Amino acid sequence: MATVLNDGRDSVHTNDPLPANFPRMRAGYVAAVYYGQRRSGDFYDFVRVNPQCVLFGLFDVAGGLRETRTIMCQLQSAFRYVGPQLLQAAHGNISESMIELWIRLNREVMQAADGVHSCPAFLGCYNEENETLSYVNAGHTPGLCRHDGQVAELGPTALPLGLFSHTVPDCSVVFLGPGNGLLVFSKGMVEAKRRGEEYGLERAKRYFGETNFQSAHETCVGLLSRVREFMGTAPTHDDVTALSLIREARLPG
Repeated sequence: MATVLNDGRDSVHTNDPLPANFPRMRAGYVAAVYYGQRRSGDFYDFVRVNPQCVLFGLFDVAGGLRETRTIMCQLQSAFRYVGPQLLQAAHGNISESMIELWIRLNREVMQAADGVHSCPAFLGCYNEENETLSYVNAGHTPGLCRHDGQVAELGPTALPLGLFSHTVPDCSVVFLGPGNGLLVFSKGMVEAKRRGEEYGLERAKRYFGETNFQSAHETCVGLLSRVREFMGTAPTHDDVTALSLIREARLPG
């Protein structure tokens, strides 16, 4: 049971993170999918922070579900409260706000864990007005950005949350215009094995480069299906989670 009383937030009494709500977008879609039930510390969340921007995060709190519940609940509460607080100004400096968000969430993990506890995370803020994604990859599996048929890796820009109280992250920015997309997934995806061979990042990159789904949900489900097909059985080794943002293609004329 988690009781959160930080930053003026209301106290939260829950055993699991609250369900995520997927914000509507002007010309695109966001979605995230777990394969089966969570077994450890994966969770995701989305928040519309102002009329132009959608904030999202994919988190991987180290450890089993029982030992990570309190951290997940407190971290989600901070994400939902602090994120809009920092990013609500429609024309503010998003990169600086994302760095400050990492700093605040890092502190939250350490407080909830009463010490050091690793939590890789991918934090993103998509601006629908200028079609840019500002992101902090905190020691997470690389995100994949698809732009004009090419797939690029969005590698780490910061250490995982919860490891050090004094460290400076970085924020990067990429363009996500019409027809482009983002795909982020947990390490349980790339570490899925068959006869000692991992599914790996390269297979995920090929999948994202080849797929033409116009729906973020279909993009996530398709990757999870590829992993299950590769393994020949349902994944039970770890949480297997995918998150996607897909922009609609611009109609000719």
